[in-house]
Amino acid sequence: MRSETRAWLDRPELARLWDRLRDRLERNGLRARGRLRLEEVTAAEREALSLLLGRPCTGSVISFELAHLDDRLHSGAAEAGLVDVVAELRGELTDRRARSEERRSASARLWAAADEALRAHGFDGTGWANAWLEEIRRGGALARVRPEQAETLLVQAVNLLAELDVPARLGPDAVPASDSSPRLLRVGRGELAARVTGTAHGLDDDTLLSRLVLRGLARVHDVPFPPDAPSRRELWEKAGVATDRVSGTVLTFGLTPLDDDLDARWLRERSAAGAETHLTLRDLHRMSWKLPPETEVYVCENPRVVEAAADRGAGRPVVCLSGNPSSTGLALLDALTGAGALLYYRGDFDWPGLAIANRVISRYGARPWRMGAADYEAHVAIARKRGTPLPPLAGEPVEASWDAELTPAMLALGVTVHEETVLELLVGDLQADD
Repeated sequence: MRSETRAWLDRPELARLWDRLRDRLERNGLRARGRLRLEEVTAAEREALSLLLGRPCTGSVISFELAHLDDRLHSGAAEAGLVDVVAELRGELTDRRARSEERRSASARLWAAADEALRAHGFDGTGWANAWLEEIRRGGALARVRPEQAETLLVQAVNLLAELDVPARLGPDAVPASDSSPRLLRVGRGELAARVTGTAHGLDDDTLLSRLVLRGLARVHDVPFPPDAPSRRELWEKAGVATDRVSGTVLTFGLTPLDDDLDARWLRERSAAGAETHLTLRDLHRMSWKLPPETEVYVCENPRVVEAAADRGAGRPVVCLSGNPSSTGLALLDALTGAGALLYYRGDFDWPGLAIANRVISRYGARPWRMGAADYEAHVAIARKRGTPLPPLAGEPVEASWDAELTPAMLALGVTVHEETVLELLVGDLQADD
């Protein structure tokens, strides 16, 4: 299109016309057919439309055939049809009808591939499988990836479920073989992922494939979809899949389980020697956690508290969650409270610290450990007396479930207090009674 022709067509008086035409053509399958009606047309727009359409345009409403404008543009200075002119002025057009049909075809291919994979493993007609596919359809997660990728993921999910011996021809009431021995782990998650996807990370927690398989397993075992890492681990293990139970640890000091097994004796010996201990999930699963009566365990957020307690020979047991509790940390607290321990929790006085404290206190009925409004105000006063700078609070405020006055106090003073700022106080609390 010549520059002078483009400049005339792109004049402000025709801007509304080209915007409306773009929408109409995209809905029309990029065909110049039907009529377009413009309302509340201004005098300037009427003049420009009269020249463009080759006929007088009067009144505030103007209607014309798209085919007529297409012919005018073809035979006039534009020397191009309506579709090309609108694309030149408004950018590439999308054939919405074709795209919609393409999506329908891709969806049909996806679910046909899923049905074929289910039949290949004898899952077709199985109650859990039908409910699983319907849940995936409703959820729409596969609609957010390319059709080819969605098909691959869904077929891989079916193949993975087949690897795990979930109920197939036996019908929806069948019990998976792994249910009879839920702790007999037949295959590692990385091995399983590599076998089906070609990569050991194919079933990591953040993958869509992992979520698809877990939804299937939840249907098989008739449990809710696991919302957090510990429940995901539990569901994998229920299906006979070993998750990583050795790389993640929780830091402890002073725990003295009473059992006579090797792990309990080892932990007691380390505690007697004043040594801190990192426990893995594998360690936790091997121990039965019989504890002395009325055991009190102090839970903190920062490792420095444990290190200082060990340096001073503190006599009270401490568990450090190192920030937001990991699966290993939660598993240890589950074991300790299951054995009758009473937990005391202390974290940082900042908004993430309050959020963590809310979760721990709510889940375990833990008692706050120097985590009240009065404690916060005292800590700030001590820091200011020492000349210790305190960083400002950042982020969205969090209400402390255990003390209605704490959040207002923090908003009033506006500073963060980390555990290390009052380390002497905390370590003093951990000294054994005389």
